[in-house]
Amino acid sequence: MKNLFTALILLFTINASAQELNKTIEDPNRHKQVMLNKCTRQALTSFAEFKESYDPNYKSYVADSTTFGELSKLLKGKKITVVLGTWCGDSKLQVPHFLKIVDALKIDEDKMTFIAVDGLKKAENGLIDSLNITRVPTFIFTDKKGMEVGRITEHPTETLEKDMLKVLATKPKSTTAKTK
Repeated sequence: MKNLFTALILLFTINASAQELNKTIEDPNRHKQVMLNKCTRQALTSFAEFKESYDPNYKSYVADSTTFGELSKLLKGKKITVVLGTWCGDSKLQVPHFLKIVDALKIDEDKMTFIAVDGLKKAENGLIDSLNITRVPTFIFTDKKGMEVGRITEHPTETLEKDMLKVLATKPKSTTAKTK
């Protein structure tokens, strides 16, 4: 009986802490459906609210291929976390551009994590609490140990490619947060 009780508590704990992948909610601040928490690229790019601007923005973006050689080297061994809002105009513009770049660079999808936030830029169960998200989209680049080496917040200063080169070529700060 004790083992059964322990197993039930463990099962409840695992289920309670699990994030629902590709979750959608009615955002009380935006009064429309938004994605929340971790999501797949497929679900994100087919989510109606996001797709209507994703398709034309992805198709029309011409990536700066002159940066690809150096970017490819700098992205080796890195993971990328993209925190975005499916309701956000900047996310609807910059995420398709970013994905066009990573597609051209042939970055494996398992190297990227997509996290959607609500209108208050929050996710559930502390998913992004340690990431210091103030604006979306935020593209966070981490090394093999999970330490942040750089980020691009909201929109690039020059172009996504040039900003990626700058943040990836910069020495990481020792006080940056570790991503989950």
